[in-house]
Amino acid sequence: MGIVKKNKKYCFVMDMEVRDYELDCEQIVNNANYLHYMEHTRHKFCQAAGVSFNSMHEAGVDAVVRKVEIEYLTPLRGGDTFMSGLRLERKGARFIFYQDIVRSDGELCVEGVVTIVILKDGKLSRGDELAEVFKSYIS
Repeated sequence: MGIVKKNKKYCFVMDMEVRDYELDCEQIVNNANYLHYMEHTRHKFCQAAGVSFNSMHEAGVDAVVRKVEIEYLTPLRGGDTFMSGLRLERKGARFIFYQDIVRSDGELCVEGVVTIVILKDGKLSRGDELAEVFKSYIS
């Protein structure tokens, strides 16, 4: 399950590329776009695990970002391709996504930690429904 990149093991990875409109006036990827890359990766991870955000919401389950920590190490530039990888831990009612963005030449660009909590019918929940879906991915 997963690959090792920069001595880190991921339970889900996806390849992406920088689009021209994501660049700022310095011709590097604007910092906010890394959050989009990471969110897109989490959504694709959920789909790969067998659940979509729409199906969760229809069942009254909403995954909500509680906290984001991100360290920008090396900028991505126009034309760059990269890998977005994640690993998942569960701490009580929180799901912790450790996410990295690694340029195709192996350079680590971003390290992020995203804490997710689960609302069930609008109320804070332990997220046991998602824990069951993610059980083979949680480290």
